[in-house]
Amino acid sequence: MNHDAYATLRVSHKDGIAHVTLDNPPVNVLDATLMADLRHLLTALRDDLSVRVIVFASADPEFFIAHVDMSIGDTPDVLEELATGLPDGVNVFQALGELLRHQPQVTIVKLAGAARGGGAEFVTAADMAFAAIGRAGLGQMEALMGIVPGGGGTQYLAGRIGRNRALEAVLGADLYDAETAERYGWVNRAVPADQLDDVVDRLARDIAALPEGVIAAAKRALAPEDLTEGLLREHDAWAGQVVSPAAGRLIRGGLAHGAQTRDGERDLEGLLRGLAGQAAVDVVPGQEARASAT
Repeated sequence: MNHDAYATLRVSHKDGIAHVTLDNPPVNVLDATLMADLRHLLTALRDDLSVRVIVFASADPEFFIAHVDMSIGDTPDVLEELATGLPDGVNVFQALGELLRHQPQVTIVKLAGAARGGGAEFVTAADMAFAAIGRAGLGQMEALMGIVPGGGGTQYLAGRIGRNRALEAVLGADLYDAETAERYGWVNRAVPADQLDDVVDRLARDIAALPEGVIAAAKRALAPEDLTEGLLREHDAWAGQVVSPAAGRLIRGGLAHGAQTRDGERDLEGLLRGLAGQAAVDVVPGQEARASAT
């Protein structure tokens, strides 16, 4: 495997562990290139018996994966290319999560920055995640753009933290700190930031050093839940919202007001909430009801 073949990833391999550093400036947006690189890497590693553990980290101390590229819908040809060869029943965003969720190696996220939207979905799809106290953040902010998570987030969250808290995360659209994420069960553990590397690296080394067959046996016994029907429901819900005029206005407005810039991403929820509030004020009372009746 040629580790130099990735435009947005830095990959090293030692003692049974593949260390993958995400590096897609300015804020590690999950764009077509990063999605393709991650899919190619995970596919290449599936049959690499020398790799037992994959650890994901970010080159950016503030952002793990910011979220899906908010302008990706403007390039349908790119989405069509990403969809080529996908299994039935998943969209291009769900396909990445499902590939990660079914990876034969143990996958661990070292979360030292923010992961929203598709970034949070990636974290939740991994086998384990450890979050740096005072630095990490997790959030599904899609509702503030007039949509719902469409990359597996609803299904992964419900399994990880329960339906009630999943609804809170999806509809509350807040950024959760490391301690809250740990308490909810969204991450394995909240760790002091200066200990995150040691904690994750020691666990990865211990797992990689286990006797032959133990990892595979454990992953067979603790197999990922079959989410086929749930992913279809999620896609239908997402696809029904993403084409709405309100979603288009909010996504374009977010980009115009600083989303996907470092300053804008530091309080993305506040930025989007302000736009969503303004959009609600701009709706003439009764207009939606009249529109639905015609």
